[in-house]
Amino acid sequence: MDFPKKTVSRENDENLGGSELSDDNKNEEMGQRRPGTLNLNLNNPPDERHSKLGFQSGANFPEEQTENEEKDYAVHCVEAYFKGMETLSGEESEEGSGSSSKRKRYSTEEKGEAKIENESSPTEIIDIEDDLALLNLMTLSLVATNEESDSNLEKEGTQMNEFQRAREWRERRLREAKRRHYEVARYCARSLAHPQEDDSFNKGNKKGVLKEAEDESQDFGGGPFYEAMVMIKKRNLVQELKWMPAKNKVEVRQCGVPSLMDLSLKILARNAEAIVSLELVPDFLRHKLSQIFRKKRKMNAHFLELLASGSPTEIRLNDCSEINTDDFTRIFGACNKKNLIVLQLDLCGRILTENVITNTIVTQNFSLPALTTISLTGAYQLTDFGLSKLARSASALQSVNLSQCSLLTNEGINLLVKHLKSTLRVLYIDHCQNIDAVSMLPALKKLNCLEVLSVAGIETVDDYFVTEIVRAHCLNMRQLVLANCGQLTDRALKFVGKKCSRLCALDLSHLDNLTDATMQYLADGCQSICSLKLCRNNFSDEALAAFLEVSGDSLTELSLNHVRGVGLNTALSLAKCSRNLLSLDLSWCRFIKDKALGFIVDNCPLLRLLKLFGCSQITNVFLNGHSNSMVQIIGLPLTPALKHLQVLEPQHTP
Repeated sequence: MDFPKKTVSRENDENLGGSELSDDNKNEEMGQRRPGTLNLNLNNPPDERHSKLGFQSGANFPEEQTENEEKDYAVHCVEAYFKGMETLSGEESEEGSGSSSKRKRYSTEEKGEAKIENESSPTEIIDIEDDLALLNLMTLSLVATNEESDSNLEKEGTQMNEFQRAREWRERRLREAKRRHYEVARYCARSLAHPQEDDSFNKGNKKGVLKEAEDESQDFGGGPFYEAMVMIKKRNLVQELKWMPAKNKVEVRQCGVPSLMDLSLKILARNAEAIVSLELVPDFLRHKLSQIFRKKRKMNAHFLELLASGSPTEIRLNDCSEINTDDFTRIFGACNKKNLIVLQLDLCGRILTENVITNTIVTQNFSLPALTTISLTGAYQLTDFGLSKLARSASALQSVNLSQCSLLTNEGINLLVKHLKSTLRVLYIDHCQNIDAVSMLPALKKLNCLEVLSVAGIETVDDYFVTEIVRAHCLNMRQLVLANCGQLTDRALKFVGKKCSRLCALDLSHLDNLTDATMQYLADGCQSICSLKLCRNNFSDEALAAFLEVSGDSLTELSLNHVRGVGLNTALSLAKCSRNLLSLDLSWCRFIKDKALGFIVDNCPLLRLLKLFGCSQITNVFLNGHSNSMVQIIGLPLTPALKHLQVLEPQHTP
């Protein structure tokens, strides 16, 4: 019976892993193959045993074949199988001939009989041909059966999963569209809110600068702070913190006798309407009189006229809310401003408009040649153009306070720096929400002698901004106000502690991301700090105590308002190492009891102001038992808080 010839294309040969070889090469390869079982499941690649019959398994084996390809492949399998069988029969004959030397020698007649036995009879050949035909038909039927079953399964699976796949596709497309829309909207909003400027700043550069700053400021392992921490952990607080209240001490204390000058100023403030002139009064007495007038709410147009008469050198108005625009324009327009050195117009948002600046304060270029200090706190109508006019007319300005000027932007700061690049030393821009810290950074780095910088409440201030400012001005920096800059971490303060060795004042209020590591960096690097404000921070009792052990001797003002970690270790270190304290704020520190507070007050003889708001645990045992008669205690239920209201938030003069 004739077999169908193998008609497999070159493409099918490549898919099956085969290659076109000559007949001699094929016979040589077939002679090396060994018997194996035929894999009739044509949807699975042949295993290792089938590869011996001339098939290779791999990534190129077809997972699904067409009808013609499967039939050709089946015929190819059958032919390869029987070629392998013929090869095996040849190997058996060779093995038989190879082992004939070990057998008994036959005579010529016996040898002829043996040859006849080994030859195949015609009947056996016919049986083999029938078997081949039967095997061929079985293979083709199996191919058709597998094809029909696979097609049925595919139809059923398609019908079952068609709706589910369509729904998943629609959901995936919707999610992708939403994501693209969100990214486009976010990018556009960012570009509109903060216009990009021509600088080389980017995220990669930012990370590189922070990494470089971290490498420059190495850890202070084994420094003074570490030694203080070891000593604090070995303390015996019960034995070291000993305080006994004074017995039979009268609660009412003797008040200091007021000076004749203070009495005279109070009488003048009480009769402010009768004052005719202040021309011969020194500037420091004018300043004191201004504070008294502010407390009595008498800072009106009449008092402004007294200060602006003649050729004044200082005009200090802490509260301009009682003065209208017409009175200010009339009085200040007639003032001789050539000798004016200090101009303080706080809470002047009502009167300080762009027209007033152009027509009253700055009448011509360089009209304020001697002005060195200006304070315009709360000027909510001040614009970038008005600030530029002021900076252009006062080229000698050294101190500028622009806190809570809500209309100022980065352009105003750029113009200010452009005119005052070589003279500006002090800059307050607290709570100016339209100013972006990163965009303002290139301008601030151009200042030649910046010593005081206050950026409290500007939310865009981060570690990169502080690191770059400190890198540019670390030699001159004396005061940093970073309160309410919520993005700051220990990384920025690490660089501050390493570079700002001359820092005198630091405000870190309301910074939740700071840890005890900040206290370590400040203690080992900034040992000349005089004023430190730590309000609502998460520092521990041991870290605060270690800082005071190292740097407490230079402190004159310390605020630990609402720092919950303050405890006995901090109290003991305050009493031992902070003998020069003048002002101490322990409001809402609930773990400080009468004994610890009495120990602090008695061992700090220079202490003059103690704030204890929210400390309901303090009793009369402390109030009647401490020995410091000069300290003013405010904030407790029985103390006159309203009487000392001006002490709570003193107005810092510009």
